[in-house]
Amino acid sequence: MSLNAIRAFINHPAGPKTIHFWAPSWKWCLVLAGIYDIQKPIEKVSTAQSAALATTGVIWARYSTQIVPINRNLLSVNIFVAITGIYQLYRKARHWYDNKDQKQIKITQTEPII
Repeated sequence: MSLNAIRAFINHPAGPKTIHFWAPSWKWCLVLAGIYDIQKPIEKVSTAQSAALATTGVIWARYSTQIVPINRNLLSVNIFVAITGIYQLYRKARHWYDNKDQKQIKITQTEPII
């Protein structure tokens, strides 16, 4: 990298001298938390939280394509926030679908036999 490229990055309107750089950078922690949640049993993953992350990721990814200056850090972090939220929702749906029959069996077994 040349010195001019480094200088251009630092002085960019969405560079490290502005909040437009640091806010998305810290938002990567949400992505890391979502990746960490993949290890959790699916029963402990919040559907509401996953839906909120997926929704805000999609909304803010769209927003980041419309603002000036172009902020690729904001776009990329929101795409990954949306992906982690959508993946957790997929896991929840798959778990519900796979265990749907077992729940019906448990309900019928607990009914008293007359």
